[in-house]
Order: sequence, then C-alpha cells, then structure tokens
Amino acid sequence: MLLTRKSSVAAVPQSRLARNLSGALARTMDRRAFLKRTGVVAGAGAFASQLPFNLIGKAEAQEKRLADGKIEVKRSVCTHCSVGCAIDAVVQNGVWVRQEPVFDSPLNLGAHCAKGASVREHGMTEHSHRLKYPMKLVKGKYQRISWDQALDEITKKMEALRKESGPDAAYFVGSSKHNNEQAMLLRKFVSLWGTNNCDHQARICHSTTVAGVANTWGYGAMTNSYNDEQNSKCILFFGSNAAEAHPVSMLHTLHAKESGAKVVVVDPRFTRTAAKADVFYRIRSGADVAFLWGMLYHIFKNGWEDKEYIKARVYGMDKVKEEVMKWTPDAVKDVTGMPEEQVRHVAELMAKNRPSTIVWAMGQTQHTNGNAIVRASCILQLALGNVGVSGGGTNIYRGHDNVQGATDVGPNPDSLPGYYGIATGSWKHWARVWNVDYEWLKGRFASQALMEKAGITVSRWIDGVLEKNENIDQDSNIRAMFFWGHAPNSQTRGLEMKVAMDKLDLLVVLDPYPSATAAMAAMPKAADAKYEVNPNRDVYLLPAATQFETDGSCTASNRSLQWREKVIDPLFESRSDQAIMYAFAQRWGFADQFIGKRDGKQNLRLIKTAKGYEEPSMEDTLANEINKGTWTIGYTGQSPERLKAHMRNMHVFDVKTLRAKGGKDAQTGYDLTGDYFGLPWPCYGTAEFKHPGSPNLYETAKHVMDGGGNFRANFGVERDGVSLLAEDGSASKGAELPFGYPELDHVLLKKLGWWDELSDAEKKEAEGKNWKTDLSGGQIRVFMKNHGCHPFGNAKARALVWNFPDGVPLHREPLYSPRPDLVAKYPTHDDVKVLWRLPTLFKSLQQKNVEDKVHEKFPLVLTSGRLVEYEGGGEETRSNPWLAELMQDNFVEINPKAAADRGVRNGEYVWVKSPTGARIKVKAQVTERVGPDTVFIPFHFSGWWQGVDMLPYYPEGAAPIVRGEAVNTATTYGYDRVTLMQETKTTLCQVERA
Repeated sequence: MLLTRKSSVAAVPQSRLARNLSGALARTMDRRAFLKRTGVVAGAGAFASQLPFNLIGKAEAQEKRLADGKIEVKRSVCTHCSVGCAIDAVVQNGVWVRQEPVFDSPLNLGAHCAKGASVREHGMTEHSHRLKYPMKLVKGKYQRISWDQALDEITKKMEALRKESGPDAAYFVGSSKHNNEQAMLLRKFVSLWGTNNCDHQARICHSTTVAGVANTWGYGAMTNSYNDEQNSKCILFFGSNAAEAHPVSMLHTLHAKESGAKVVVVDPRFTRTAAKADVFYRIRSGADVAFLWGMLYHIFKNGWEDKEYIKARVYGMDKVKEEVMKWTPDAVKDVTGMPEEQVRHVAELMAKNRPSTIVWAMGQTQHTNGNAIVRASCILQLALGNVGVSGGGTNIYRGHDNVQGATDVGPNPDSLPGYYGIATGSWKHWARVWNVDYEWLKGRFASQALMEKAGITVSRWIDGVLEKNENIDQDSNIRAMFFWGHAPNSQTRGLEMKVAMDKLDLLVVLDPYPSATAAMAAMPKAADAKYEVNPNRDVYLLPAATQFETDGSCTASNRSLQWREKVIDPLFESRSDQAIMYAFAQRWGFADQFIGKRDGKQNLRLIKTAKGYEEPSMEDTLANEINKGTWTIGYTGQSPERLKAHMRNMHVFDVKTLRAKGGKDAQTGYDLTGDYFGLPWPCYGTAEFKHPGSPNLYETAKHVMDGGGNFRANFGVERDGVSLLAEDGSASKGAELPFGYPELDHVLLKKLGWWDELSDAEKKEAEGKNWKTDLSGGQIRVFMKNHGCHPFGNAKARALVWNFPDGVPLHREPLYSPRPDLVAKYPTHDDVKVLWRLPTLFKSLQQKNVEDKVHEKFPLVLTSGRLVEYEGGGEETRSNPWLAELMQDNFVEINPKAAADRGVRNGEYVWVKSPTGARIKVKAQVTERVGPDTVFIPFHFSGWWQGVDMLPYYPEGAAPIVRGEAVNTATTYGYDRVTLMQETKTTLCQVERA
C-alpha cells in the first residue's frame, strides 16, 4: 500500500486547537516566551501540517491535566545522519506525546530535516511497522515465538556450530545505529565468543576514509566541524551531496556563503547541493584522483602551494609532485571530461580563498581506489597549508548518527576499541580494562594466530559463505550470520547475497524493523536457480529497541559526543541491544566476563528493567570501560557527568567555535568554561584532567590544553635516512619541545627528566608502558599539562604512504569501466590471493570485462546516492508514514538524450539491467541532472525483487509502507585494495522500457 493524500481529509472536523492554531501562531512573542510556550506553539504548530488533527486534539484535550501534572522532557539526538541534531521529547505517563528541535543546540540551531522532524513515530504503537516480538521462519512464514524459545534455540544451534566448525564459523554484523556503549560491548561480546569476524556499516561507507586519512596524518576522522565551515572562505564539495544527505549541515555552509565564502560542487550529478553553490562542474564518475591531481598541477605550476608549511610539516610531497606533473590538462580532460579552465578555476578558488576546506562523503570513498582518492584530497589540503587551521581541514561527512563512534570503539574486524589493533599487547590492554583474564580470552579463539588476524569484512561476508573452503584463510566457511542493525540492501551483489543467505545454517536478525534481510530470507529461490537451499537453516527475528528506548552516548561527524536520555521504555516485546547481548552471554557461558566481574570487582552494574530482565548500565560502560581504556583517540575525558552537563547547557556554547563562554551547570556545579561542545575527541586524560576536547585537529596555533595539536608520530622517526619528525619551530603553541619528537612512553619521560612529576601510584602504573596503555593517565598529565607537549608526538604528515600498494595515490580505472582505452593506460591492481582472509579479484575481472566488451552491452555508468526523505537502507524511514508520503517510488535519473535514444518517457517504468544478470524495475525520471552517459538510482529502497513485490515475505504488519527495488540488487563486484570497501559509485548498466 502507498500512502497518498485523500481529498476526504479536508472534511474531517477540526479540533478546537486546530481551529485556533493560526491565532496562536500569529501572536508576536519573544524567543523566551516562545520556548516557555513550546508545548502549544512549537509542539502543535510546527507539525500541524504533518500530524492528523485528531492526534493534536488528543494532546490539547488533556491540556489542563498536563499543566497540573508532571511533564517529562527528555533530551535526545536524532538517529539518522551524523550532524547530531538535538531533540527534546515530551513524555506523559510513559507516552511520547511531542517532540521539539533544541533551539539552543550549537549543531542544529533549532532546525530539523524531514527525517529528524518525524522520529517520534518510533514511539507510536498504533499502526507501527516495527518488529514487535521474536519470530521464527517456519515453512516460509514467520511465526511468533517467546524470547526464551528464541534465545535457547539460537544458543543450541551456536553451540553445535562451534563444536563442528569453531568460533570463526559465526559472523556478527554490528550497527552504526548502536550508541558508543553498545558498539563497544558488541566488540567485547564477539571477542568473548572468540572471533574477529565482525564489522559494521563503516566498512561500506567510510573505511577508505579511516584508513587513508589516518595513514596520512594520524587520525581517520573529520579534522574540523560543520560549524567551522563558517570560518571558511572557500568550500569544495567533492563527493558529498550534503543538502540531501546532511540537510541541517547546510545551515553552516549557507552562513559561510552569506559571509562571502565561495561554494563549489564537482559531481557527476547536478545535486541539490549544487543548486546552492556558486560553481558547479560535472565530472566523470570514478575519475576523482585525476581531477585532484589536475588541481595540484595548476597549484604547483603557479606556485600557489604553501612551501613553508610543506617543508615544516609534510613528508613525501616531492614524490607526489612527480606524479602530479604527469597530469597535464589534456590528460585530465581525457579521464575526467573536464576542460582545463574548469579544473584551473577550482584550484584557483581554493588557493586564493584560504582557509579553504574540502567536504566529502561516500562519493569519494565507495570506489575500488577509494583509499587513493581520500589521500589525494588530504594531499591537496596539505599542499595548500589548509590542515590544522580553522576554516580549513578535511570535513568528512559520516552517514549514520553514530557511525563515527561505532568506528572508534565498535566491532571492527582488524582492531579493538580505539583502533588498538589486534596484536598481543592490544588484547592484553583490553583484557585489563574489561577485567577479563587474558589467557582465558585467548582460549576462546581457535588459535592465537586467528586471534591476531583481521577478520572477514562485512563487504565480503557473501564470499565467506560461498567461496571454496580451501581458498579461505580460516578453518571454516561462515555458517551463522547475525545482522545486528544492518541493512543487506546497502551492500552490493544482491543476487549472490540471496544465495549466501540460503546456504547458511543460522541467520539471526536483530533490529527494531525486520529489514530486507527478513524478506530475502523468506523469499523462495528463483525457479531457475542452480543451487540448493540449506534444508537445516534456521532464521530468527529478534526485536531490538530503538535508541530512544535506551540511554547512551553518540558521536557526531565532528567527533563531539552527546548523551541521549532514555525517552520511553522499549515498546512491544523489544529489548535493548545490551540486554540481548547479556541474555546471550548468560547462555553462552561468559556472563561474568561480559560485565567484567572478577576478583571481587565488577565493571558494569546490572539494571533490572520494568519487564524483569537485566541489562548492563550504559553509564558504567562509558565510565568504567570506554573512558578507562580508549587513550589512543582520547575517549577518556568524556565522562557521563561532563556530557550530561553539556546537554543541559547547550546555550553557553558558541556556534562558530563550539567553545563554552562560561557558566556552571546548575545541577552539578560543573564549570563549563573553556569546554568545546561534546568534548570532541581527542579529549585527553581523565575527566578530572579537564581537557576541553579538540575542535580542529592538528592546530598548532593552540596550546594542547586548549585543544591544539600537531601531526601524529605514528609511523617511526625516519624513513630511508629522512626524518619523519616535524621541523624546528613547528609545534603546538607553548610546547616546551618546539620541534619534532616521537610519541610518549616511560623511556622518553625519564630521558626528559620529567618522570618524577608522576605520583608514586602513577609511576607504578606507568612503568614499562606508553601513553596508550598507562591506565592512570599520568604520562599524559605530565606531558600535556606540565610541559605543553602532545602525547602522540610531533611528526610530519605523510604525502607518501609507503605501506599502501600505491605509496603515491594513482588513478586506476574501475573494474567495470566504460573506457577500455583508459583501462589500458590506468589498469587496476593485480589479483590478491588472500586479502582479509579471502581471495580478491582485480585485474583479471577488469580484463575479462574488456575482452567481453561489457561496455558495449551496458554503455551507461550507474551510480547511486541519497535522498533527503530516507536514510541508509531505508527500512526504518520507509516505514514512517510522514516520510513515506513524500517519496513513494524508487526511480532512475536518466538524461533526456539517453531516454530519447531508448524510447523512454518520464514517469514510465523501465528495466535497469546489470552485467550480473540482475534487472530492477524503477520509474524513469528524465532529467538533465545527469549527463547522457550516466544514470543515478537512490540506494534507500528494498521490498521489490526484480519486478516482484516482496510483501508476502515480510512478517505480518511489519513490512515498510514504501517498497521498491534495491539498486544493489544490480551492482557488481569490486573492492578497494586496502579496506575492501565496495564499489557502488561506478559500474555499468543498460536501461530499457518495461
């Protein structure tokens, strides 16, 4: 069923509040009065056009009782993109009755996009499309079962699989919707099970960012903030359509534009962001490195680079320049399709309007050479001296509300929380923090070798199931999959994913909504399919609570943390993710280890819920584990108490700088003066140390105790006889070491003569350790507070990353390229026999595509992206009636010329066909937003499968309102050489009338 406006709506009698609404809105009032009366004006008025009048009337009818009774206002954060928009939820008698944007939030400034304005729908019980109770797939239909039955049967199956095939036969896909505490607990949970086979959405959205950026200068995250764009003089959107993907962030961009900043968009599509820009230029999808090197060609040729900055703070720029100068304007035009004057214009705007910043999202990352693209963007900013300055940096927009935090502390297959890696020392560090015996933990894994080997990535779990066992670098194929808040339609190779699901022994979906996984698993295989479905497969659906039904912290793109209050108790039979983890831990034999209970100590309190089951405390998880262990990236200073004080006092933080102007928290007396909002990591030391957070990374103009810093010494002190440390005079403000120096450890502290500034207790803890494993924080305190130096050292950023396959980023053609002539010039990498435990194809597939003339049969470039109305895989937002009404069909944007050539008219159904043999049925949107050689399809849809509605395969009453074809049913094989990021931005297709 599709929601549409009915003309009969006008005939519904209006409630008294609705009739008087226009009068209430028309009265003049100041802001304070407006906020005071928010229950009537903002709560009803702002959403009068969206909520049915009978719902508004119900709230109004109880106005007197509300006035006399207790109204709770719970402060939370939107659960969609990564801007971090704050929400005030009004709760009466346990029912969420209203929501307001927080006008004092320095991040969203009282604004919401369509998605944020509709989050209250999660708290509605009537006509809800949520998964309401545990279910099991029985003879092709989902049947309701009890929690005990589900937990017991899953446990029995997991025990059998572990006995037969070992712990690596299981795979756990976590979620970027988990809060920080849940994300960390899931990494611990998987470790206690005994595998590194875990991952989450960051793998398929920003893993290339994390790897590429971290290997350039230390931390793989946004360097500045949305707010700091207001200090920029030029903003280049290259790989981001923020107006749709991060709508509220555009407030800051447009404020910058009002102040004179030039806004430039380079994109294969004329996006909504481009509509707000000063300059738009079209580029061929997949040609990103060529464009960036084309810009640098003009920058070097005209002497626009910051030579002093490069000399003092950058290693390897000379090698980059050698490659860049090969990219003459003619070469750049051949690859990108952009004439010289366009490329030079963008270079000149960025060079002559400093500080300038570059913004990217998945437009740069989701490529087979994504790591090279993001590193080239970093190098551009290094050449211009734009990193470590307000208004500059690389503003990297993350996709989900806590994808940043889940990456920082969550279930990554190659690292423990805080990017500690998985070497012996890292495991011992986290075993101490978790209060778990290291030897016991080691015994949970199949071997120490597998304990210290990166797991399979979520982008390749399909191959973990289907690949021949002798080709996999672990004992068993994957036999059990846990989709813990993950949409399968957000992943490529949909046809093969269906086969992999049918081959599993166990599939468990844990989600507030059943997701496309449920329907794909229940859907029979195609009649002509040449494989056998596993007759012993079991499929379970477990209803997880939303983030409004638990408390915890989340991290926005700018690295600021915010604390969500619990708005309501979990609806229906749903349970919080931490409660589900603990219930499994009890049955799987590691309940004590999960809560850190050993030797008379216990890290995490157990809280009894209203329904009688227990769950670990989120405050304890942050304070006693994340704060105690995550020294590397400075997740140690953001205590629950500090975060809550920030949430209660948003009005004291400056919108441009994010710094508190002063003031004390009335509830606790905490002095907010000098803090940056959300204590953006790194927030070093303990909470008592009172580091203010780091608004702009690597900013030498500030003292380290003021949020300043420099590039990280994470790659040694010299390379081939050349120093990797910063030059003399290049250090953070006030540093007693005004030159380059290595990262801090007990030896360096002693050599400097600063060891005795530690207390006796601190000396005992710090002996034999470095700043990342000293649980007292003493080394950090002495180095930063007493001497103004940075614990991670002071080095040069690396323009040359020698540990990557391409030390200097190179343009390499996509595996499915429309240009075989360019494949010959710029081929991809050689195939790799073992990469993240699996064989991975590169050159052999690319060459086969050329030989088979795939580009002739499928001549259009297929790319994908976001819409403002939906988010992620879309199951949650397409189940929301207010959003469903705004966008009811999936579509393909096709240029008028391409449409005319194919006899396609606007609004008609078409088939989009792929080299995989897949075909998807979508509506044609004939538009010049795309060029004649490119088509675009949004990736938020699921619920159709090659022209067939999958409604019969969803649990009854839990199918999304809007269903459509998933673009990733048709996408092709292709992965980044470093991180196995999937290729979604450049593949090939053909479009035909349906």
